[in-house]
Amino acid sequence: MPNLKDLMLQKRLTLAVAESLTCGHLQARIGAISGASRFFLGGLTAYTLEEKEKLLGVPRELAEPVDCVSEAVAVAMTQGARTLFGANIAIATTGYAEPSPAAPVPYAWIAVGDGSNFATRRVDCPGLARVAVQEHVAKVAGDILVDFLQT
Repeated sequence: MPNLKDLMLQKRLTLAVAESLTCGHLQARIGAISGASRFFLGGLTAYTLEEKEKLLGVPRELAEPVDCVSEAVAVAMTQGARTLFGANIAIATTGYAEPSPAAPVPYAWIAVGDGSNFATRRVDCPGLARVAVQEHVAKVAGDILVDFLQT
Protein backbone atom coordinates (compact mmCIF):
# COMPACT_ATOMS: atom_id res chain seq x y z
CA MET A 1 0.00 0.00 0.00
CA PRO A 2 2.64 2.53 -1.03
CA ASN A 3 0.20 5.35 -1.90
CA LEU A 4 -2.16 4.94 1.05
CA LYS A 5 -0.35 7.26 3.45
CA ASP A 6 0.08 10.02 0.86
CA LEU A 7 -3.56 9.81 -0.23
CA MET A 8 -4.88 9.82 3.33
CA LEU A 9 -2.71 12.78 4.36
CA GLN A 10 -3.41 14.78 1.19
CA LYS A 11 -7.14 14.38 1.71
CA ARG A 12 -6.85 14.85 5.48
CA LEU A 13 -8.78 11.69 6.19
CA THR A 14 -8.74 9.21 9.04
CA LEU A 15 -9.19 5.46 8.73
CA ALA A 16 -10.70 2.66 10.81
CA VAL A 17 -10.74 -1.08 10.11
CA ALA A 18 -13.25 -3.81 10.95
CA GLU A 19 -12.02 -7.33 10.27
CA SER A 20 -13.51 -10.75 10.50
CA LEU A 21 -12.03 -13.16 7.93
CA THR A 22 -8.64 -11.41 7.80
CA CYS A 23 -8.31 -11.50 11.61
CA GLY A 24 -5.82 -8.62 11.93
CA HIS A 25 -3.87 -9.11 8.70
CA LEU A 26 -5.25 -5.90 7.18
CA GLN A 27 -4.46 -3.83 10.27
CA ALA A 28 -0.95 -5.27 10.30
CA ARG A 29 -0.43 -4.20 6.67
CA ILE A 30 -1.61 -0.67 7.44
CA GLY A 31 0.35 -0.51 10.68
CA ALA A 32 3.54 -1.49 8.82
CA ILE A 33 3.43 1.86 6.98
CA SER A 34 5.79 4.38 8.56
CA GLY A 35 3.69 7.27 9.84
CA ALA A 36 0.41 5.31 9.81
CA SER A 37 -0.51 6.86 13.15
CA ARG A 38 -1.10 10.14 11.32
CA PHE A 39 -4.22 8.69 9.65
CA PHE A 40 -4.98 5.20 11.07
CA LEU A 41 -7.15 5.51 14.18
CA GLY A 42 -7.47 1.80 14.85
CA GLY A 43 -9.44 -1.31 14.16
CA LEU A 44 -10.92 -4.44 15.60
CA THR A 45 -11.58 -8.04 14.78
CA ALA A 46 -15.21 -8.96 15.31
CA TYR A 47 -15.27 -12.65 14.49
CA THR A 48 -18.70 -13.67 15.76
CA LEU A 49 -22.17 -12.41 15.02
CA GLU A 50 -22.51 -11.31 18.63
CA GLU A 51 -19.40 -9.13 18.44
CA LYS A 52 -20.35 -7.68 15.06
CA GLU A 53 -23.72 -6.75 16.54
CA LYS A 54 -22.40 -5.46 19.88
CA LEU A 55 -19.28 -3.60 18.73
CA LEU A 56 -20.17 -2.56 15.19
CA GLY A 57 -23.95 -2.34 15.31
CA VAL A 58 -24.42 -4.85 12.50
CA PRO A 59 -28.11 -5.77 12.59
CA ARG A 60 -28.63 -9.41 13.56
CA GLU A 61 -31.48 -9.75 11.06
CA LEU A 62 -29.07 -8.73 8.29
CA ALA A 63 -26.15 -10.93 9.31
CA GLU A 64 -27.68 -14.09 10.77
CA PRO A 65 -29.36 -15.45 7.60
CA VAL A 66 -26.06 -15.18 5.65
CA ASP A 67 -23.74 -16.39 8.43
CA CYS A 68 -22.31 -12.84 8.60
CA VAL A 69 -20.94 -13.10 5.05
CA SER A 70 -22.42 -10.74 2.47
CA GLU A 71 -21.84 -7.44 0.77
CA ALA A 72 -24.43 -5.80 3.03
CA VAL A 73 -22.72 -7.11 6.17
CA ALA A 74 -19.35 -5.77 4.99
CA VAL A 75 -20.91 -2.35 4.35
CA ALA A 76 -22.58 -2.39 7.79
CA MET A 77 -19.22 -3.23 9.35
CA THR A 78 -17.67 -0.14 7.72
CA GLN A 79 -20.45 2.03 9.11
CA GLY A 80 -19.93 0.62 12.58
CA ALA A 81 -16.16 1.07 12.46
CA ARG A 82 -16.51 4.67 11.28
CA THR A 83 -18.82 5.39 14.19
CA LEU A 84 -16.79 3.48 16.79
CA PHE A 85 -13.50 5.20 15.93
CA GLY A 86 -14.85 8.53 14.65
CA ALA A 87 -13.07 7.98 11.32
CA ASN A 88 -13.80 9.52 7.95
CA ILE A 89 -13.36 6.21 6.13
CA ALA A 90 -13.53 2.57 7.14
CA ILE A 91 -12.76 -0.71 5.48
CA ALA A 92 -14.14 -4.13 6.42
CA THR A 93 -13.59 -7.77 5.53
CA THR A 94 -15.84 -10.76 6.10
CA GLY A 95 -15.92 -14.20 4.54
CA TYR A 96 -14.89 -17.84 4.66
CA ALA A 97 -11.17 -18.57 5.01
CA GLU A 98 -11.64 -22.29 4.33
CA PRO A 99 -14.07 -24.43 2.39
CA SER A 100 -17.28 -25.13 4.30
CA PRO A 101 -20.76 -26.46 3.55
CA ALA A 102 -21.90 -22.85 3.02
CA ALA A 103 -18.89 -22.01 0.82
CA PRO A 104 -17.10 -24.80 -1.03
CA VAL A 105 -14.56 -22.21 -2.22
CA PRO A 106 -13.14 -19.69 0.27
CA TYR A 107 -14.27 -16.14 -0.47
CA ALA A 108 -14.62 -12.75 1.12
CA TRP A 109 -16.57 -9.55 0.85
CA ILE A 110 -14.61 -6.33 1.22
CA ALA A 111 -16.23 -2.93 1.68
CA VAL A 112 -14.76 0.53 2.02
CA GLY A 113 -16.88 3.57 2.63
CA ASP A 114 -17.12 7.12 3.88
CA GLY A 115 -20.76 6.98 4.99
CA SER A 116 -22.29 7.97 1.67
CA ASN A 117 -20.04 6.34 -0.94
CA PHE A 118 -19.03 2.70 -0.86
CA ALA A 119 -16.89 0.36 -2.91
CA THR A 120 -17.40 -3.37 -2.49
CA ARG A 121 -15.87 -6.45 -4.01
CA ARG A 122 -16.22 -10.18 -3.67
CA VAL A 123 -12.88 -11.99 -3.75
CA ASP A 124 -12.84 -15.72 -4.50
CA CYS A 125 -9.82 -17.71 -3.32
CA PRO A 126 -9.89 -21.16 -4.93
CA GLY A 127 -7.07 -23.46 -3.93
CA LEU A 128 -5.65 -21.22 -1.19
CA ALA A 129 -5.08 -22.44 2.36
CA ARG A 130 -6.55 -20.53 5.32
CA VAL A 131 -3.69 -18.12 6.06
CA ALA A 132 -3.05 -17.56 2.35
CA VAL A 133 -6.73 -16.57 1.98
CA GLN A 134 -6.41 -14.12 4.87
CA GLU A 135 -3.22 -12.59 3.44
CA HIS A 136 -4.63 -12.38 -0.09
CA VAL A 137 -7.87 -10.73 1.04
CA ALA A 138 -5.92 -8.23 3.18
CA LYS A 139 -3.78 -7.28 0.17
CA VAL A 140 -6.80 -6.91 -2.12
CA ALA A 141 -8.54 -4.84 0.57
CA GLY A 142 -5.57 -2.46 0.65
CA ASP A 143 -5.73 -2.12 -3.14
CA ILE A 144 -9.48 -1.40 -3.02
CA LEU A 145 -8.88 1.24 -0.36
CA VAL A 146 -6.25 3.00 -2.50
CA ASP A 147 -8.55 2.82 -5.55
CA PHE A 148 -11.41 4.29 -3.49
CA LEU A 149 -9.22 7.19 -2.41
CA GLN A 150 -8.12 7.86 -5.98
CA THR A 151 -11.67 8.27 -7.29
